[in-house]
Amino acid sequence: MSTGHVLLGFLMEHPKHGYELKKEHDHRLAGAKPLAYGQVYATLQRLERDGLAEVAETQQEGGPERTLYAITDGGRAELERWLNTVEPSAPYVASPLFARVAVAGKAADGYLVRQREAHLARMRELTAEKTSGTPAQVLAADYALQHLDADLRWIETALARMKEDSNA
Repeated sequence: MSTGHVLLGFLMEHPKHGYELKKEHDHRLAGAKPLAYGQVYATLQRLERDGLAEVAETQQEGGPERTLYAITDGGRAELERWLNTVEPSAPYVASPLFARVAVAGKAADGYLVRQREAHLARMRELTAEKTSGTPAQVLAADYALQHLDADLRWIETALARMKEDSNA
């Protein structure tokens, strides 16, 4: 995910300040790692430097000064390009789960059984969260559940292959 592109998307609605962008990110991308304020402001500075966002105004209403940022025409074009770019599938297996099993080899069956139990526990938690979550939280839970389900199918396949190899 490109933080800059996400912030540009939020700026499409209307000019916003960093605090508002951080809150919106953490709310709308439920389940994603929350943004640090420093990352928001550093990203806004890069967007401004690159001509994709600009300072719309500076406000001070009894509290600290707040700088409102707006998307530029160049920012709109860049956001449109990003939104229309198909995300390529990963060319390599980069999963810690796969790495552990590959390293452990035939001795991975105990690990796989424990990992299956951990995945099932997390799936129960996510399923419970879906009953009271916001639409963004429900979408995030659905996404995570489907990835956990794919891992579980792979775990079952790996356990079956290890059993075949030990019988051969």
